Amino acid sequence: MTADRTPSEVAETYFAAWQAGDAETLRGLLAEDVTFDGPLASLVGADACVSGLIGMGAVLDRVEVHRRLVDGPDVITWFDLHTTIAAPAPTANWSHVEDGHITAIRVAFDPRGILAAG
Repeated sequence: MTADRTPSEVAETYFAAWQAGDAETLRGLLAEDVTFDGPLASLVGADACVSGLIGMGAVLDRVEVHRRLVDGPDVITWFDLHTTIAAPAPTANWSHVEDGHITAIRVAFDPRGILAAG
């Protein structure tokens, strides 16, 4: 299913599923023991990550991708995170992909606008 997808395709599908609030597709892209670290959460496991992503999706307006860089199994996506509660936040997302599944996600952005609105 996802094993034949390139890391870039997995990342593209991940962002599309996140924006669509598609928990099933997100879950299928994540390794069971995936880790997520960002300014708003540190999570372990696919179910926890899906829950966090869907939770963030409640205030997600859109993701405006500017660049996606791939180096073997690693994908960095540079984008503006548009929410319904704060000004757009320039964001970097690093994903590590093995056998078609994301095993690690690291996100960096300034969360002050989102935190102030919450």
